[in-house]
Amino acid sequence: MSARGANGAAGPLLSIDGLSVRFGGIVALDGVSFNVANGQICGLIGPNGAGKTTLFNVLSRLYHADTGTILFEGRKLLDQPRHTIAPLGIGRTFQNLALFRTMTVRNNIMIGGHCRARGGFLANALRLPFVSREERRLGERTLRLIETLDLGAVADLPVSALPFGTQKRVELARALASEPKLLLLDEPAGGLNHEEVEQLRELIRSIRDRLGVTVLLVEHHMNLVMKVSDKVVALDFGRKIADGSPQEVQRNPEVIKAYLGGEL
Repeated sequence: MSARGANGAAGPLLSIDGLSVRFGGIVALDGVSFNVANGQICGLIGPNGAGKTTLFNVLSRLYHADTGTILFEGRKLLDQPRHTIAPLGIGRTFQNLALFRTMTVRNNIMIGGHCRARGGFLANALRLPFVSREERRLGERTLRLIETLDLGAVADLPVSALPFGTQKRVELARALASEPKLLLLDEPAGGLNHEEVEQLRELIRSIRDRLGVTVLLVEHHMNLVMKVSDKVVALDFGRKIADGSPQEVQRNPEVIKAYLGGEL
């Protein structure tokens, strides 16, 4: 379904309107609204407890929203079951790595593409022709991702044998294997050194430019966010306090106050 407004013009890829989430008496998100345009890199910032990961978990259908709507390509996302999110075109990495550590890099990446496979147990058991075609296509895409993310030298090693920064790239490749239109990156710079963060910035831009993937990025590394993002949304105590270009958000008094008066 194409995201089209009433006047026929293309709408945003992702539209969040009035989103609220409560856990008992705690308000995790309070009427949050913002859009992410197709092809945009959007940074989502805020102090700890601001609601960033809660918003990601609602987008992934891990949490339910109390009020509000989310449209993805014009489709109501909150009506969708959790298992349909990846096939719809939303991929995600996690703050804490969720890789199969005893499996190889190649197999971890291939698992990420299985959500788009049509073959069930019976189709695979009978080796129906379309199953072989899907496997071949997935293998080709896995190989391209291994090359794109510079994982060729470690493709057949178990993930547990790799440095942390390389494991981060494996998880990114696995998320991309599902061919997402929207990629949710949850603290991708966590645990990386300065050189690795610079490489990550280039990689995120490359993914957007070469693969045509829209990116929503949750990150505490402000230098990365401000350099890589086309747009930044700032949350504090579950409320949106700023929404604009990196330069506009950096100058916003509420954002400066949220970060204890320090400069971003």
